[in-house]
Amino acid sequence: MTSLVPRPPYTDEELRKLYPEGLELQLVQILMRHGERTPVSARFQNAGLKPWWPYCASARQMRSVVLAASNATTGNHAFDTLEWKRRLETFGDDDGPVLARGPNAERDDICDMGSLTDLGRQSTYNLGLRLRKHYVDRLAFLPPTISSADFLYLRSTPVPRALESLQQTFSALYPPSAREPGPDGKFPTPTILTRVPGDETLYPNDGNCRRFAALSRAFAQRAADRWNNTPDMEYLQKIYGKWMPPGSKVAVDSRPRLSGIMDTVNATLAHGPETRLPDEFYDEKARAIMEKIGVDEWFAGYKESREYRMLGIGGLMADIVGRMVGTVEQQPRPGGGRIRFGLSGCHDTTLAGVLASLGAYNTDRWPPFTSHIAIELFRESKAASAPPSEPAKGNWWASILGSPPAPASIGRRPMTELTAAEREKLNGYYVRIRYNDEPVTVPACKLPGNHLAGDESFCTLAAFKSVVDKFTPKNWKEQCRMNRDQPALPTGEPEWAGY
Repeated sequence: MTSLVPRPPYTDEELRKLYPEGLELQLVQILMRHGERTPVSARFQNAGLKPWWPYCASARQMRSVVLAASNATTGNHAFDTLEWKRRLETFGDDDGPVLARGPNAERDDICDMGSLTDLGRQSTYNLGLRLRKHYVDRLAFLPPTISSADFLYLRSTPVPRALESLQQTFSALYPPSAREPGPDGKFPTPTILTRVPGDETLYPNDGNCRRFAALSRAFAQRAADRWNNTPDMEYLQKIYGKWMPPGSKVAVDSRPRLSGIMDTVNATLAHGPETRLPDEFYDEKARAIMEKIGVDEWFAGYKESREYRMLGIGGLMADIVGRMVGTVEQQPRPGGGRIRFGLSGCHDTTLAGVLASLGAYNTDRWPPFTSHIAIELFRESKAASAPPSEPAKGNWWASILGSPPAPASIGRRPMTELTAAEREKLNGYYVRIRYNDEPVTVPACKLPGNHLAGDESFCTLAAFKSVVDKFTPKNWKEQCRMNRDQPALPTGEPEWAGY
């Protein structure tokens, strides 16, 4: 699967089962893969595939912030917008510069490598429409109109396609017609959080975590050793071999790597006939084999190694649990509020890494473009004496961080270190995960006492936090520099995820 085919909207009966009486939705956190994109590098030009794709109409409508000319000499910080059109330049046959051109000699709308395409913008916009239909229209969890975005947690990785996908989804969740102007006649500018690459935990950061990079290489090599000399790889060689560079065979660690072949196949399959490969590239059996091997290469580490989970996705999961616990600890307060809905623009490796680390990625299929995970926090109706707070109109930083943490705050502290009174605070709260609108279940949550009676997909917050505690880093940057002389693969039994 390459482009996500959304399931039909829930029926009223399905909605009643998914959101049973007696449970109140408190917090929703969405992790979304970006939409359809171009390949991250040019491959298979020998098969007729052009390197430059004309699917980025946004390149005609670029906008940048510039200091207003009238204020450039005074030092006053007033800004203007520069509108411009981007064209890409590349090497010509004689190494001189030429304009990049599409399959039909297009010079405009040319996408960079790995760019979100027009189709990707549409699919992520459609995701926003579905989220609005679900959480605004049907559940009435979010308000239909807003005067501030302070109750939203908006975050993206620094990769442009992730940020642009987040923006597209937000623009459909709350279109201009649903944004009320403030006293100045304008809707307050929403804040989108980003991090510098060295601090990024919204994707598995092997570029800035040396130990995780070593673990990734080890599991990739294990996959190569496991799959390169198998009938499955022989089949892939039969399909793709003649298009490989001279002297090179299809392999997990070939050039291009098997995952690179899959990347180009998936990207071309999602788009138009001008950027299609020969029909044999889309052989269904071959694509299923590539995805199966790719899932093993990229995501088995999360299932089998606690250190892999901790360094690859543990920081993100600890943040997610911390916001849930913060929702439990924070009471509605005058002039303030709390996060009610989170939306994060990220990647396929984020989604699969999260699910695999929870023992809930039970598939050989790669996450399609515009896939998403919804992590929902519920409370039993009797669990609180005060009604849930309305979307905040107070200070933005207060809505993100809450009040200064009290000494007894239990955010990232392991369940094993909490007092009985602190553990009591989590009673009556449940976590449910939906991947592409289908509930998934964490193995530990199936145990007696760890789930809502009659539905194992509703995990108690205490049990869910206990699972995440086991791979929460204490100091991610420091731990990224540790254990460099230790084996990268588990030496004993696998340290299975989800418990």
